[in-house]
Amino acid sequence: MSSLNLDDFTDLIERPDGGVRRDAEARRERQIVPPGALGRLDDLGEWLAAAQSAVPVRPVERPRVVLFAGDHGVAELGVSARPAGGAGELVREVLEGGRPVSVLARRLGVPVRIVDMALDCDPETLPEDVVRHRVRRGSGRIDVEDALTLEEAETAFRAGVAVADEEADSGTDLVVLGDVSVGGTTAAGVLVAALCGVDASVVTGRGGLAIDDLAWMRKCAAIRDALRRARPVLGDQLRLLAAVGGADLAAMTGFLLQSAVRKLPVVLDGVVTAACALVAQRIAFRAPDWWLAAHDSGEPGQAKALDRMALEPLLTHGVTVGEGAGGLLALPLVQAAAALAAELPEKPKESEKPEEPEEPVGPVGPEVSEAAAEQ
Repeated sequence: MSSLNLDDFTDLIERPDGGVRRDAEARRERQIVPPGALGRLDDLGEWLAAAQSAVPVRPVERPRVVLFAGDHGVAELGVSARPAGGAGELVREVLEGGRPVSVLARRLGVPVRIVDMALDCDPETLPEDVVRHRVRRGSGRIDVEDALTLEEAETAFRAGVAVADEEADSGTDLVVLGDVSVGGTTAAGVLVAALCGVDASVVTGRGGLAIDDLAWMRKCAAIRDALRRARPVLGDQLRLLAAVGGADLAAMTGFLLQSAVRKLPVVLDGVVTAACALVAQRIAFRAPDWWLAAHDSGEPGQAKALDRMALEPLLTHGVTVGEGAGGLLALPLVQAAAALAAELPEKPKESEKPEEPEEPVGPVGPEVSEAAAEQ
């Protein structure tokens, strides 16, 4: 029996400050650029002001990328273009600066934090600060067995909560959340299909490194089989994560909820983070008000999850690489929205307008010349 009471999050999570948002909207109406002329940047600036409870909005100066990592046993079925157990190698490439998220993070000056929850590799091969939250080595094959025990799911969930607290306490003012996994999109597809009540084929995508038709069919079958195991535990989100999620997905769910508790805005990257967000929404319905959807990756499961949460992606570039790369692409938009909301000058008030010049007294122009000629 789990000692974790997920219902507490419903009471702990408040919506971003509505009064502050109205103040931000009023300020926007007073600025020299007409409201609406900046498109969604207006909404972004007002959302951020409400999240910060500050008008004018403060700049986003200390963002961080947080990536939860894990290997999924379902990858043994050939549902991914990457080899089963290969997420550890991806993590090393991120750390060495060779992945897209590494390049973008360097360019934008954003630190990257990786949290190993269930990589299938020796912990000694990775830095201590990466592996210290690991719950187990790899997650179970969800088509035939649970990904985790209930105790492991709770441990992973609590680890995500702890990471969110660490980020909030360190002064991080916005998180780009992503995953580094092999088989993670299959687990995400199961969660989305289960929570949205749709068939496997509706949520089965091609993954970060696109798979061929045969692999897609294997992936669809794996999601179908895992769905049968997910439906009996739909009413208990922790059991759902234990049955068909994984340690990295459980941790991301805990991270998202605790970030909302701590009023820390989060930018969601791809289908895996969207699936975890959907689970978190089932736990606390106000939580999605603290999240932004960075981009539309083209994964059908992501589109289904975002639609269910009424989150509209900021970008549509078809970036499927994962690892927070799409989330980082959206970060400059958020920062631009904050700068425009804070720094655009306001229109002068009526009392401050320069006085109109008085009408000249007496004839002017040609009339003056004619009068002078008569004299």
